[in-house]
Amino acid sequence: MYTVIGSVVSRTFRVLWMLEELGAPYEHLPARPGSDEVRAHNPSGKVPVLIAEGTALTDSTAIMTYLADRHGALTYPAGSLERARQDGITCAILDEVDALLWTASRHTFVLPEDQRVPQIKDSLKAEYARNIARLSDRIAGPFFMGEVMTLPDILMTHCCNWAISARFPEPEPPLAQYLSTLRARPAFARVRALGKA
Repeated sequence: MYTVIGSVVSRTFRVLWMLEELGAPYEHLPARPGSDEVRAHNPSGKVPVLIAEGTALTDSTAIMTYLADRHGALTYPAGSLERARQDGITCAILDEVDALLWTASRHTFVLPEDQRVPQIKDSLKAEYARNIARLSDRIAGPFFMGEVMTLPDILMTHCCNWAISARFPEPEPPLAQYLSTLRARPAFARVRALGKA
């Protein structure tokens, strides 16, 4: 049994979705970033936090990698060429999509008002549009790695959903179809329902 700490409307969604795909039992504590419940396990106050065997794990991608490796699913084996390709896609999504969205969020509501630079968002949106177009060329089938769903598919779908709420550019048709397929998964729907509850 795992414990997941963090609100669904955050990067916690990724971890919950992976657990649902894995069919692994978990308890969810929908704590907000910066809350005492979160800081008790992660001094930065950032979510998600996963409690596994009494140990607090942080950073959504690190948590997903741990879960995929531990359960032997949604990933290729460490040390394989497929895993190296998968990790390359994961890093590209983090560098070229997630980082832009996080910067936009910081300059919208995270930073103190006197430290925000709202004008930066136009540049971030243009860069995002270029980056997702380039990343969509790496989708090798229904999923990034071809016929097998892996961690970067969860990551990319979550980022693109985040982008919609942040009013970033809509994806072009090939990527839109890919996202539609992933959003139709029952595990995705179960996590989305958690957020609405």
